[in-house]
Amino acid sequence: MAAAYLLASGAATGDQAVYISRIVIRNFRNFEHLDIELEPGVTCIVGENNTGKTNLLHAIRLPLDINLSSQYRLLTEHDIHSAVDISKPQQVLVSVEFSDYSDNENECALVGAWEVDNGRARITYRFRPNQSVRDDIEAEEHPGTGLTLEDYRYEFVGGGKNDPAEVEWNEELGSSARFPDLQAFQVVFLQALRDVQQDLRSLRTSPLARLIAGSDIPEAEKTRLVEILRNANSEVAKTETIANAGSAIEKAFTATAGDAFEMAVRLGIVDPTFASILRSLTLLLSNEALEDFGPERNGLGINNLLYVSILLELFARRVAASKTAGQLLLIEEPEAHLHPQLQRVLYNALAEKGFQAILTTHSTHVASLAPLRSLITLTNRGVPAIASSAVLQAQLEDEEIADLERYLDATRSTLLFARRVMLVEGPAELFLIPAMAGAVMGVQFDRLGISIIPIFGVHFRVYAKLFGENLLPKKCAIVADGDLKPSDCADDVEPLEEDFSDLENGYVKVFRCKTTFERALVFADNLEMFRATAKDLGTTTLKDELVEAQKLLQDKGKISDKQRTALANSVLSAAKRIGKARFSQVASKHASLARSLPTYIREAINWLVAD
Repeated sequence: MAAAYLLASGAATGDQAVYISRIVIRNFRNFEHLDIELEPGVTCIVGENNTGKTNLLHAIRLPLDINLSSQYRLLTEHDIHSAVDISKPQQVLVSVEFSDYSDNENECALVGAWEVDNGRARITYRFRPNQSVRDDIEAEEHPGTGLTLEDYRYEFVGGGKNDPAEVEWNEELGSSARFPDLQAFQVVFLQALRDVQQDLRSLRTSPLARLIAGSDIPEAEKTRLVEILRNANSEVAKTETIANAGSAIEKAFTATAGDAFEMAVRLGIVDPTFASILRSLTLLLSNEALEDFGPERNGLGINNLLYVSILLELFARRVAASKTAGQLLLIEEPEAHLHPQLQRVLYNALAEKGFQAILTTHSTHVASLAPLRSLITLTNRGVPAIASSAVLQAQLEDEEIADLERYLDATRSTLLFARRVMLVEGPAELFLIPAMAGAVMGVQFDRLGISIIPIFGVHFRVYAKLFGENLLPKKCAIVADGDLKPSDCADDVEPLEEDFSDLENGYVKVFRCKTTFERALVFADNLEMFRATAKDLGTTTLKDELVEAQKLLQDKGKISDKQRTALANSVLSAAKRIGKARFSQVASKHASLARSLPTYIREAINWLVAD
């Protein structure tokens, strides 16, 4: 069952206009019940595959997008949640609420009739039994069973006193809304595998054509443009080659078709109109190698950026010309075809505008830029509970949110996409735990959706607050050393004196060793892994100690606790001298030689993989 979790609420940058502040979805595709609040600016929707990110964008379009074909509003069985039995009266509902429209005349004119509260308006798409069936059921002339899709119809309603999250199928939810009025509210949807080159060529889909057509061009300028093109066409038609080719085609046509179908033929360009100029205009690009080339010579990524740039300019002009009652940009996977740096450029460009944009993404580069306030995570695990901003603010202070945003870079933001999370102190654990888990336990972290996240310290508390029933409902194992000292601190630094046990809940569990990570790995049957590591790194002293221990093990069948402790100290010293990250990176290359894992790591992995 899919659920969405809003990490926090907050404000966006730039001048804001009307925006979607709440979305309620019931019984649509994988969403049995979804109720989320949004803020102005850019909202990022993240989650694993098949959690409903595309479904969420499609649901938003049902009540809002005038360009969405009506055939998509006539739902099929695949559009209805699997738990719904349509043979009995049911409903599919998508409700969208608007805020911040009171200062704009056009926006008030659009949504004012749908107002449900001061400064809050609502439009709803409903798919439920048609009016005659509802009337018959109410009059007890219909048993209310045996219904089929043919008995259902969709409708649009605005306003209403009932809460869309609770309204029953036979209760009213506002009055009938004129869907064509939404032409003033522009919705642009960009799907992930989009052919922007084709869209730029099409008069219907090209934002370039709409940008020019929407400009306030004087009639005199239009006439002058047409005359320029007409004169140019005339000169082209008069050239000897073109004229001769036209005459030849005319003779060939007459010979082929016969006198009955005689028709004059010449080569030229159809008399221009301003509309034909719009169809013919294209982007001309230049760089160091070429001048005035078309978008077809670009890669998909650059053309996507061009397309979005034109859209943003189109939106800006609509606002400046007071020709809009709002706009919404829906982008599915904006990172498609984009280099990581361009992903960041695009996100920042969207964030700087005053237009609302809702993005679905698998990109850690995009997610790492997004404030926690703008992130919504979708999951197939856990109960269908939605965290409200009030609940979150009670658990995450502003200072803690700022701290997390600083730490959630492109690497650590992976925890937002993972199915299960293991938080560790640093790179040593990052390199070695997954490699050794595969060799010793046969557990492949990637295949099980486990992300191991180094926090480069021991500040687990703020991270742990992200996980819970009303936050990120996924298991998080905290794996920490016994001393709770950052790996890069001085030896004389006092360790933290806390066990983090108060952080544990159904989603968070703490696993601690009695010593440090490197010491804990030194078992008799892991000596070959460390010997191969020491050899690669040229640490002769450690290599000799390990070889000697292996001989002793072969002769006596075991090594003493004192000898094991001495070896563990030597391994730790070598790791510190070389650098723990480098030492562990090389050791991970030889992880296939490992035969044992410390108990606390085994327990953490077993807890994570258990259903």
